[in-house]
Amino acid sequence: MIRFFLQFFLVFALNLGLSSAGRTAEITGFRVVSPGQVEITFASNAGVHYDVLGSEDLRTFTLLTRVPGSREQTRVVVKAQVGQVDRRFFRIRTPQLPPTPEWFHAHGGSGEESHGHYILACEDGGVLQVGETGFLPNSRILAIKLDQEGNLEWRQEYSNRSTGASSHGTYNLGNSVLEVDDGYWIAGAINRNSAAIKVNKDTGEAKFVRTHSNGGYDAYEHMVETDGGLVAVGYTNAEDRENTFFAEGRGYLAFLDPEGSKIGGRSLRDELAQAYRIAKHGQALIISGLVWNEDDNLDFGLLKLNADGSRVWGRLFGGTRDDHCFGMDLGADGSIFLTGHTLSGTVNWQTYTMKLDHDGILQWERKRGNPRGFDPRYIHDEAWGVRATPDGGCILTAGTGDEYRSYSETIGSDVSDQWEVYVIKYGPGGALEWEATYEAEEGDWAGEDLALTLDGGVIIAVDSSQFGFLKLPSF
Repeated sequence: MIRFFLQFFLVFALNLGLSSAGRTAEITGFRVVSPGQVEITFASNAGVHYDVLGSEDLRTFTLLTRVPGSREQTRVVVKAQVGQVDRRFFRIRTPQLPPTPEWFHAHGGSGEESHGHYILACEDGGVLQVGETGFLPNSRILAIKLDQEGNLEWRQEYSNRSTGASSHGTYNLGNSVLEVDDGYWIAGAINRNSAAIKVNKDTGEAKFVRTHSNGGYDAYEHMVETDGGLVAVGYTNAEDRENTFFAEGRGYLAFLDPEGSKIGGRSLRDELAQAYRIAKHGQALIISGLVWNEDDNLDFGLLKLNADGSRVWGRLFGGTRDDHCFGMDLGADGSIFLTGHTLSGTVNWQTYTMKLDHDGILQWERKRGNPRGFDPRYIHDEAWGVRATPDGGCILTAGTGDEYRSYSETIGSDVSDQWEVYVIKYGPGGALEWEATYEAEEGDWAGEDLALTLDGGVIIAVDSSQFGFLKLPSF
């Protein structure tokens, strides 16, 4: 277990046996095998993974691939740019685990506080976070874009005024963002109605805003691009209108054309109380969320639908108490990763993560929490985002801390009621590879979402009362 204390990245680490420092491996052979490809041979050990790094200028090296080591020597073929014709342009190293942060930046909006819900690693190397600024019901959607070095590129707010109305309206929610060739689509709600907002990549200015009244207080949580346009999921008829995560509504699926106009939809109320994430596997749609069970507790819910929205199968996962599913991602082979938090079989809320095959059959599940060793009766570990990793495993982020006035404990420099970002990495078979917590000098941090960046690292959306951006290197 590694704990990082950040004060403009003055880092303090406590090593409890899961960490390893990155080591350089000797390149023993190098040859050009074809235009644009080179073969590298390096000294290695079996059972160890190695990062192959490449450079265009001999100063900055980025991750090309990660490979398992063989006994004594390993050979790997990688892509090479024009001019990369000798070994100086490549390095081999073992990952440093857990990774030490590269940078952190925080930005807010016009409201007293701002809270992000989703983060996207963009095709240009930058990152984009969406959420809200201000508090319900008077919130506005906030989107903030940084470049790959963490510099602010643009910041925009959206509300009912974005539709041409004279007032900002109420219950404006920024829930997620999708990149397409000519812009970004923000999924959420404007003035109590589901919203799809198309924005300019360079400026964040709204190209157009589409709102759809799908029933009661409703919102889109997430969307995916299809051949015919977009498919969005979310909820209708919210009962808990002050909750930006689980509104106690009815799941909903909408089909939108390329301009965001609604062309069809159907209720998912019999399958999901809230549809939270959607992904494509071939032409099929995989949807995750929360569902009420017969004991009036919440379970993880998972659906596979045909492209027309007809049901293929449904799965439920959970125990005897509440299980809240918020994160989903698909691996390259169609494996499905779900994460959230659970009270089933735990003393208090713990992270709950599972891997399923492409048919929704459980491969493994893991519950984990209380990384700082406090009294587990008072610690909440709440996971919100997960990403499949190239090795067949996954990485997730959570917040860890307590919210009880009757309890406060200090262990070393750790204080239980100061929340921290919690990151967990599982291998392909569910083995814990590493975990770490990251904290601010003052105040609370919590991990809200994460994405894998083009350089092989991770960007984490941090709730710090602003939009926090925490960058980790390749791992």
